[in-house]
Amino acid sequence: MDSSIFVLVLAFYIIINSTAFLAFAYDKHKAQNSGWRIFEGTLLVLAFLGPFGAYGAMLMFRHKTRKIKFYLVPLFLILHIAVMVYLAAMELNLT
Repeated sequence: MDSSIFVLVLAFYIIINSTAFLAFAYDKHKAQNSGWRIFEGTLLVLAFLGPFGAYGAMLMFRHKTRKIKFYLVPLFLILHIAVMVYLAAMELNLT
């Protein structure tokens, strides 16, 4: 992979995971203070795109951990790790 493409993908990945983390943190804050909440569908999309940030926020803030549909977040995390391992193997010609 070209290094400039790798840097762009990595930057996007960091931004989306940070956004997911902040969205879960913001939603938890609003839940405690009776404010307007973020739609669960939005949180799930952010968790699919940025599972490291979403899962970290879920653990740190104990937010959405009892909702059945948010059990998908660790699965998203495993999926992302599997794709990363696959891409790394392809890059090293191990496939």
